[in-house]
Amino acid sequence: MTSIVFPGQGSQYQGMAKDFYDNFEIAKKVFEEIEDYTEINLKNIIFDNKNNLIDSTKYTQISIFTASVAIFKTLLTENKLDLSSINSVLGHSLGEYSALACSNKLSLKECSLILKKRGELMNDAVKPNTTGMAALIGKDANEVKKIIDENDLNLQIANDNSPMQVVISGRKDEIIKSKDVFLQNNIKKYVELNVSAAFHSFYMLDAQNTLSSEIDKLHFNDNKINLISNYSADISNNISEIKFSLQNQMSNRVRWTESIKKLETTGEKKIIEIGPNKVLSGLIKRISNSFDIISINTIKDIEIYE
Repeated sequence: MTSIVFPGQGSQYQGMAKDFYDNFEIAKKVFEEIEDYTEINLKNIIFDNKNNLIDSTKYTQISIFTASVAIFKTLLTENKLDLSSINSVLGHSLGEYSALACSNKLSLKECSLILKKRGELMNDAVKPNTTGMAALIGKDANEVKKIIDENDLNLQIANDNSPMQVVISGRKDEIIKSKDVFLQNNIKKYVELNVSAAFHSFYMLDAQNTLSSEIDKLHFNDNKINLISNYSADISNNISEIKFSLQNQMSNRVRWTESIKKLETTGEKKIIEIGPNKVLSGLIKRISNSFDIISINTIKDIEIYE
C-alpha cells in the first residue's frame, strides 16, 4: 500500500507541470477543465507567469492544485499508479484539497471552485503588509511556543513542519520585533517569508467562517481511502470528521509533524509526493526515517519511479 502527499503554498514555480501538459492528453484535460470551472487562464499564470500572478495568493493555490492534479491523473492514466493501492492521502494546507480531489472524496469541479474561493478569501483577509509569517529553524513547536509565551510575543505557530522547522504568524511589526528574541534563544535561522498575510492564525478567522459556509454545501464521497487532517493530525475516513477538519483548517496550525507521526503508526512504508518541487519529501525525512519516499513533479521522475 501507498500514501500520497500533496504540497502547499511556497512550492510553486513557473512552468510547473508543463512537461505533463505538453505530453499527456489527460494533463491537458485537467488544465482545461479547471480553467473552465474557475474562469482563470491558468496556462498564462503557470507557464508564462503573466503579470507575476503565480506568487499572488489569489492564484497560487489554484495553480499548485492544478499542477498536482494533472500529475496525479497522468500517473493513473499511464498505469504508474493504482487508486486501489492508495491507503492514505494528506496535503500541506491547500494540499489537503489536492488530496481530497485526487482521492475522489470531492469532485474536481467542487474542489476547484472552493479552492478558488479559499485563495481569494485568504488574499483579502487582512490589509496588505500588516501581517506576515516567518520560518524558524533549529527548534521544535513546543520549544518555539515556550519562547513565545515567556517573552509575551503576540504570535501563533502556523505550521509545525518538522522537529527543526516551525513557521509563525502575526502582525508584521511583531514578526520583525521577534527576530532578535528568537535568535537570542538559540533559533539557528530566522527567515521572514514572502507571503501576503498571517495564514493559519486568528487573522484568518473571518475568512475561515465564510469558507466554512461554502464547505457546508459541498458533496463529499465515501470511499476506502483515508485522509490525515492538517487540523487534527488524525487519520479518518469519516466524512463528517473530514468536513469539520477542513472547515477549521484555515485559522489553525498545520500539524504536519504530528500527521507524519500518525502515518508512521499505521505501518505504512511508502510515500509518494505528487506536485511541484520536493518540499514535503525533505520535511518528512527530518520527521521520520521509516518511509521510502518518492517525489514526482517532472516526467523524468516518472522514469525513476518505473
